[in-house]
Amino acid sequence: MSKFFKAIIAAVSTIAIVVGLSACAPSQSIDMKSVTAVIDVRTADEYAAGHLKGAINIDVESASFMDEIMKLDVNGTYVVYCHSGRRAGIAKDQMLSMGMNKVTNAGGISDAAAATGLPIVQ
Repeated sequence: MSKFFKAIIAAVSTIAIVVGLSACAPSQSIDMKSVTAVIDVRTADEYAAGHLKGAINIDVESASFMDEIMKLDVNGTYVVYCHSGRRAGIAKDQMLSMGMNKVTNAGGISDAAAATGLPIVQ
């Protein structure tokens, strides 16, 4: 393969990654008046290091994630976030599969803080 085609493939791959990551975060602010809960789906250690004010911690990678989510109101409105948006996407998909239709992936913690207007606290 020529250097030209390798450069084209590298450029297209980079663009795809950037677009994919930015798709995780909401493009506008979230109306917090209608939100039932903000859920930090990172580990307990990550949560302790800094989280959005008022957020509850339910680790998406823990064995008890589904049990904890099932305790929530299926008709509630939820905002989920993590470090980059990847785990929040997984959590959102699982919540949607449980019939929770009002779930927003706010992306990473900084994106979530900007979208919700909530400060990051420890």
